[in-house]
Amino acid sequence: MPVAVYILSLGIFAQGTSEFMLSGLLPTMAEDLGVSIPDAGLLISAFAVGMLVGAPLLAVATLRMPRRTALVAFQAVFIAGHVVGALSPSYELLFATRIVTAVAYAGFWAVAAVTAVSMVPVESRAKAMSVVATGLSLATVLGVPAGTVLGQHAGWRAAFWAVAVLTAASLVSVVLFLPGRLGADGPARTVRQELVAFVRPRLWLSYGITALSVGGVIVSFSYLAPLLTEVSGVPESWVPAVLSLYGVGALVGLTIGGRTADARPFPTLFVGLGGVVAFSLALWWAAGNTVLAVVLVFFLGLVGFVTNPAVQARVFAIGGDAPTLVGAVNTSAFNVGITVAPMLGGLAIDAGLGYRSVAWVGAAIGVAGLLATALAAALERRDGDARPGPGQGPREEETPEPRPQPIPEDVARVASMTSNR
Repeated sequence: MPVAVYILSLGIFAQGTSEFMLSGLLPTMAEDLGVSIPDAGLLISAFAVGMLVGAPLLAVATLRMPRRTALVAFQAVFIAGHVVGALSPSYELLFATRIVTAVAYAGFWAVAAVTAVSMVPVESRAKAMSVVATGLSLATVLGVPAGTVLGQHAGWRAAFWAVAVLTAASLVSVVLFLPGRLGADGPARTVRQELVAFVRPRLWLSYGITALSVGGVIVSFSYLAPLLTEVSGVPESWVPAVLSLYGVGALVGLTIGGRTADARPFPTLFVGLGGVVAFSLALWWAAGNTVLAVVLVFFLGLVGFVTNPAVQARVFAIGGDAPTLVGAVNTSAFNVGITVAPMLGGLAIDAGLGYRSVAWVGAAIGVAGLLATALAAALERRDGDARPGPGQGPREEETPEPRPQPIPEDVARVASMTSNR
C-alpha cells in the first residue's frame, strides 16, 4: 500500500476528531457561550449538513484541479475555520465556522477517496479505502476521548487548537508525500462527463445501501450513552471507555472488510448487515445486563464498519469512469444515514418506547439494507460483474492510448510505490 494512502488516513483522523468530539464538550461550550445545551447540540447538526452538501459541490469545483492542490486547500480552510472557532466570541460565529469546516472536510473526504483508489490496482481498492477510513475509527478510539479530556481540563477552545495543529501536520505530510500533479496528467474531465454515470440505477442503489449500512448502526451509537446509563446501569464515568470500545470494534471491522470486500463484496455486505440486525436485536434483549451490553457494543461497532470498504469500492466499480463525483456523492450518502437514522431513533424515544427502541430501529434499517443488497446482487448476476477489469477505473498511471507513451515523473513515482506495496 503506498505511503500516501496512510497520509490520507492521517488527514481523516485529524478532521474526524473534530467531527465527533463536540458530543463530549457540549456542557462546557453551552456554559461558555451562554446558550442552552440543545442549542450547542446544533453545532453537531451544522457539521453534518455541511458534510452532506459539501462533498459533491467541492468535487465539481475541483474536478480539473491537481488532487494534491485540492487536498491542501481543503485542509487550509479547515485549519483556518478551527482557528477562528477557537477565538470565536459568539455562538453565531462558531456555528458558521462549523459549517465551513464541515464543507472543507467533505471535500477532503471526496478527493481523498478517489486519490486512494487511483494509486492502487483495481483488486485493492477496498483495502485502500479501509486504510483511509481507519483514520475515522482511530478518531473515535483516540481522538474523541483525548479531545474531550483536553476540553474538560483546558477548555473547549484548547481542543479546537489541538485539531488545528494536528491538521496542519497532516497538511505538511500531504505536501511531502503525494505526487504534485496526481489527477492532472490524465484526460481532462468535465462535469457533464462525470454526470453521465448517474443515469445508472445500480449506482443509486449502491448509494442507498451506503446510507442504510451506516444508518443501521449509527442510530444505536447515537443513543448509547443514555441507553448504557439509564438501562444497562453503566456508571457515567465509564461511558467514554465503552464508546472507545465501540471504536475498537469498528477498527477491527474495517480491517476485516478491507481484506474481504475486493474479492467478495456481496458476502461482506450480507454478513455485515446481517450482523447489524442480529446484534441490534441482541442489544435490545440484553440492554438490562451491564456486561452483555458492553460486549455487544464492541460487536455492533465491528459489524457496522465491516461493510464500509465494500460500499466504498462498489460505487467506484459501478461509476469508475466518473470517480470524483460518484465518490463525493457516496460521502453524502453516508451523511444521509448519519443524519436521518438518529432522527428516527429520536422519534421512537419521543413516542414513549424508551431507549431500547433505538435497537429495533437499527435492526429495521439493517433489514432494509439486506433487501437492497439482495436486489443489487440480483441485478449484477443479470447484467454482469460491475467490477472493472485490468486497465479500467481511475488509475492515473494507466493511459488509454494503445501505443507506448512517456510516463510523467510523478506518475512513475506512484507506479513504483504501488508495485512495491
